[in-house]
Amino acid sequence: MAKKRVLLKIGTNTLTKETNHISRGKIEDIGMQIAALNDEYEFVIVSSGAIAAAKQFVKLESKGKEIIVKQALASIGQPHLMRIFHENFSDLGLLTSQCLLSYSDFEKEQSKINIVNTINVLIENNYIPIINENDTVATDEIQFGDNDKLAALTAVLLKVDILIIATNTNGIYTKASIHNDIPETISLVTDLQLMQQEVGDSKSSQGTGGMQSKIEAAAIAKAANIETWVVNGLKDDFILNAIKNAIPFTKIV
Repeated sequence: MAKKRVLLKIGTNTLTKETNHISRGKIEDIGMQIAALNDEYEFVIVSSGAIAAAKQFVKLESKGKEIIVKQALASIGQPHLMRIFHENFSDLGLLTSQCLLSYSDFEKEQSKINIVNTINVLIENNYIPIINENDTVATDEIQFGDNDKLAALTAVLLKVDILIIATNTNGIYTKASIHNDIPETISLVTDLQLMQQEVGDSKSSQGTGGMQSKIEAAAIAKAANIETWVVNGLKDDFILNAIKNAIPFTKIV
């Protein structure tokens, strides 16, 4: 039987466990789940976190040029981020590879073909592609949405079965429950227009996204008949438990 293909998008908040540094424990948790699911699922990862990784080592200054500083931090942090993935995943017998993409790559037919061919060869040879935006030359992820859109576009290009967006909430909450300070997860979404009315514009503490960018990503995936799951990535075993429907999360079908 063919394996189900999953694109797992991990935001900065998940990777840092809402701290100021990359959590090796969280990356190990993700690796252990991927290893456990290896017989039935194949994974592609879209990972933020390069800037957060760099901030552990350096502090750059440049007055009035915040975006340029973040681009430079991304350049410094990306190798560190990949090293942490490599070290933790290789201990579990998992092979990793790095792919840096820009939104312009999705506008060129030949680039799209090259992306698909390369990633398919990597997966066929048991490598897990770890994708991030090429922040040194592009600023979209830094400014808009913490890789949510990049993950959705990649999911469509690779014809995945499920797009899992790991975030710091138990999925998408009803607006009323947030106002009452008793968050209630919307478990199933079939109408994204109705969903829009429930979503605020809050941003996450480390990342640049928010629930709105996740809805926009889900809309891109939905148009290609791809399910999107919004899951609390801060919890241990969040992928395994979502597959078993053992935790509250939002499924957009």
